[in-house]
Amino acid sequence: MAAPVLAGSGVAFRRVLAHFPQELSLAFAYGSGVFHQAGASAAHSENNMWDFVFAVDDSVTWHMMNLLKNKSHYSFLKVFGPKQISNIQSYGAGIYYNTLVPCNGRMIKYGVISTDVLIDDLFHWKTLYVAGRLQKPVKILTQNENGKLQAALISNLKSAVTAAFLMLPESFSEEDLYMQIAGLSYSGDFRMIIGEDKSKVQNIVKPSVPHFQKLYSNILQDCPQVVYKHRLGRLEASSFLHPEGQFTQLMALPRTLQQKITSLVDPPGKNRDVEEILMQVAHDPDCGFVVHQGISGIVRSSSVAQSAKTILTAG
Repeated sequence: MAAPVLAGSGVAFRRVLAHFPQELSLAFAYGSGVFHQAGASAAHSENNMWDFVFAVDDSVTWHMMNLLKNKSHYSFLKVFGPKQISNIQSYGAGIYYNTLVPCNGRMIKYGVISTDVLIDDLFHWKTLYVAGRLQKPVKILTQNENGKLQAALISNLKSAVTAAFLMLPESFSEEDLYMQIAGLSYSGDFRMIIGEDKSKVQNIVKPSVPHFQKLYSNILQDCPQVVYKHRLGRLEASSFLHPEGQFTQLMALPRTLQQKITSLVDPPGKNRDVEEILMQVAHDPDCGFVVHQGISGIVRSSSVAQSAKTILTAG
């Protein structure tokens, strides 16, 4: 199954790409400047910043070429050269952002991430930073023929559905599902406490339900454990609510999330294996809450580290 690519010309976004080195394994645009959102910022969406992520196979070489083309995009860190910039990129969520960059009459910001780091995050949710963005609608601008990256993109969407099912009741609407999925990467993010609109997740989902459907409808239709009533916009997942069903879903979660859940449940010194602990969680009436706490733990650590790094990278 191919990763869904959202419709739309994207011409203006691709013109932005022309300003950068073209050695990209994946490039996408995301956020309120790309997709309409509800809420206070909606009235000014035509002036919102455009956000991009560029995945590159060789970060040092890419930054070297970008410094030659766009040295002014970088903070004072440019004096240390591409190797040190790449080293700084590896901290936190493994992504290096240049912010408040004027380009083609718009203000943009762009993050650079290693292809291998991105694939690891998509498969295993090591930080859920870029993987979380790719669980929501984005506009894919370019993607090479990397089969492992393609598989990782699909795996990330399937994992998002699995985690959301564990935190939802027996019957729920499509919008409920997409709200749960969109909220995964904000769980535990300290910016949601001190800076972001508290209605952010709802503002993302409500105007973009058709975009979420393009991402997830094939996965839902192929899921044997759920009855997907597409025309009614509802799902029935009663098979998940017994311990055996929940255990199956827990075993399908990304590795880092399983480890976080294990550390929450297993007292220090016991050192039981993951399968035994997940079976215990499957029998816990608060299984969904434990999953949520595990996700929050992943997001909290990566969002704090990444935000601290931004003080340097944004100058």
